[in-house]
Amino acid sequence: MTDPEERTADPAPGTDAVVLDAKGLRALAHPVRVQLVGLLRKYGPSTATRLAERLGVNSGTASYHLRQLGAAGFVEEDTGRGNARERWWRSVHLSTEFDDPELAEREPEATLAYLQSVAAAYTLRTQRALNELQTMPRAWRDTFDMSDWALRLTPEEAATLRRELRDVVARYRRDVPEETATAPAGAARVAVISHLLPELDAPAPDAPADTP
Repeated sequence: MTDPEERTADPAPGTDAVVLDAKGLRALAHPVRVQLVGLLRKYGPSTATRLAERLGVNSGTASYHLRQLGAAGFVEEDTGRGNARERWWRSVHLSTEFDDPELAEREPEATLAYLQSVAAAYTLRTQRALNELQTMPRAWRDTFDMSDWALRLTPEEAATLRRELRDVVARYRRDVPEETATAPAGAARVAVISHLLPELDAPAPDAPADTP
C-alpha cells in the first residue's frame, strides 16, 4: 500500500548517485538502513513513525537508523516539514553505486553484509509485486516477468553482458523528476532488478554428474 502524501512529496535534492566509500559501505551494511533509504527514494520525505510502520519495526529503531544514515550523508532532515514533535527525513541521493573491487577486498565483511541487505530488499520488492499481481490492471499484469537463463561464459564475457544489459536499461526513461515530468500518460514506475550470478560449482555439460 502507498501513502499519497508521501508519493507526491518533493523529489529528493542533491546529486543523482552516491558512490560508496568505506564509511558509506559500513553505514549501509544493515537491512533496515537499505530499506529506509529505498523508501525515501521511492516515496519522498517521511517520518520515522511512517517508515517504521512500512517496515514493521518500532519507531525508535527507525529513528536510530535514520540518524546513522544522516551521519553518513545518505539522508538529511527535511527542515521545511514537520514540527518540534515530528522530524521529517529525505534522501540526499537518487541511487547508490558500488563497483569498487579494491574496496570490497579491504572491507569483506561490510561488503557481504551490504550485498546481503540489498538482496533481501530485492526479495521483499519481488514478493510485494507478487502479492499485488492479481489486482493489477491486465496491461501491467502482462508485463510482469521472472526469468533466468543458464549461460556458459568467461569472466570477460560476463562483464560484457553486464555492460550491455545496463546499456539497454539506459535507453529507457528513468524515474527521476526531470524525466517523470514529461512521461506520457499511463507511464508508471517499473523496477528492473538484474542478477548476474556466477555458479562455479556447476559441472561442465560433458562432465560426470558427480564430478566435484
